[in-house]
Amino acid sequence: MKSVEVLLSPYEFDSLRGRDLSDTLCVVFDVLRATSSMLTALFNGASCVIPASRIDEAVDMRRTMPDALLAGERNGVRISADVSGGVEFDLGNSPREFTRARVNGRRIIMTTTNGTRALGACATAKHVLAGAILNLDALREYIMHTHASELIIVCAGTLEQTALEDVMAAGALIDSVWERIGDAAKSDSVLIAREIFRRSNGDMLSVIESSRNGRRLTSDPHLRDDVLFCSRRDVIDFVGVLSREDGCIVRG
Repeated sequence: MKSVEVLLSPYEFDSLRGRDLSDTLCVVFDVLRATSSMLTALFNGASCVIPASRIDEAVDMRRTMPDALLAGERNGVRISADVSGGVEFDLGNSPREFTRARVNGRRIIMTTTNGTRALGACATAKHVLAGAILNLDALREYIMHTHASELIIVCAGTLEQTALEDVMAAGALIDSVWERIGDAAKSDSVLIAREIFRRSNGDMLSVIESSRNGRRLTSDPHLRDDVLFCSRRDVIDFVGVLSREDGCIVRG
C-alpha cells in the first residue's frame, strides 16, 4: 500500500473534495454511534442503509420511498417533527433501536450530525466502508484482500472536533494491517492513531468511557448502554460497503 492516511477531525473532510480517489479505499469510523448503528441494522436484516447529509434530504428521499424507515439525530437526539419541519423520524441513532423486529427487510434512510457527512465526503472513492469496533476483523480482511494504492481512514468526530473513540478505532485497524503498510506510508496521523490504540492495552471500553462522547452517553440513563454495545469487538463478521451506483450501504 503506497499511502495510508488518517483524517483525525471533520475539518479535514473538505480535503477530499476534488481529490483523485479512484484507487482509494476509505474507511469511516463513527463509533458513537452512526456507523455502529448502520452495521447493527444490516446485521439485523435491513436491506440497506441510505446515508443523507441533511435532514431535508432525508425527508425528500422518504417521499420517493414511503416504505423506508427514517433514522437520525441532531446533537445526539432523535430527530423530531419540530426539527425536521413536520416529519417524526422512526428511529434515532442508538444501535439498540435497530432490532431485527424493527428493521428486518426494510430500507433505512439515515442522517446524523457527523457520520453521514463523513461518508458523503468519501463518495467518489473506489471503495467506501462503514467501520466500527464491532467489525474490525472483517475490515482487516477486506483491506488485506483488496487492491487499492491508498487507504484513508476517516474519523467522523463530534461536531467539528476530534473524537477519541474514532481515532482509537482507526489505530486498532492500522495495528491489524501494520504489515501491509510500508515505511514511506507511515504518516504522523497513522502513528498517532496507532499509539492511542496501543496505549489502551486492549481495554478499549475504558478509553471510550473516558471520551467526550462516552461521558455524555453514560450520563444519560437511556443511552448509557450504547457505550458498551459499541465497544464490543468483532461481533459482526462483514463490512458495510457504500455502493457507488445508488449510494446505499449494503453488506459486503
